[in-house]
Amino acid sequence: MTAMTGLILGAIAFVGTHFAMSHPLRAPMVKALGEKMFGLVYVIVSFVTLYLMVHFYHRAFADSPAVLWDAGSAGWIVGTILMWIGSVLFIGSLKSNPAFPTGGKPVGEIGAASRVFAITRHPMMWGFAIWALVHVIVNPTPAAIVVSIAIGILALGGAAGQDHKKETLIGEPWRDWEARTSFVPFGRGGAAPGGFAFIGGTLFWLAATYAHGALGFRPAGIWAFFA
Repeated sequence: MTAMTGLILGAIAFVGTHFAMSHPLRAPMVKALGEKMFGLVYVIVSFVTLYLMVHFYHRAFADSPAVLWDAGSAGWIVGTILMWIGSVLFIGSLKSNPAFPTGGKPVGEIGAASRVFAITRHPMMWGFAIWALVHVIVNPTPAAIVVSIAIGILALGGAAGQDHKKETLIGEPWRDWEARTSFVPFGRGGAAPGGFAFIGGTLFWLAATYAHGALGFRPAGIWAFFA
């Protein structure tokens, strides 16, 4: 088996087990194992399949390190801006996210969409999807593209699956929330992300892109223009 075949199979396993355990297999697994044991199995399977994907990624990259196109300065500028937006969405999603589990408590009316949730009702998932898109733009090696596609499918497919699950579990309050929000960022016009998301996301973006180069990878974000 080639490294690229292993990477593709690892990516399919990583994404497929997430979807399976989050949706069709969740109820029977929880019934058979209990909530805590299910959570443990979920984490173990996730880390094992992630390890396989990362393991084969390094081998596949070593086999085919050449980029398929040159993003150029324009591509890096676009990627840098998109990564900042994705970071703001991701950090903003950590505060008062109505999609987070409620511990079994019934959900009543969900308030008005504000901050990053007025931009998209899935800011965390779009943060990951934007990360995937940016890496396709600026790091278009065959191995990186496979990983990016996997992360993008998991993020946006997971967001769609989350909507479907919440419609079933929560019912009318979630359907009302869907009617007042947008799946796609800025689908209902512009909105301010809020100070927590803007400041926290900007700091996270600066730190993460700095660490990208400091850890031995290619300099990223604004730091790439000073390298």
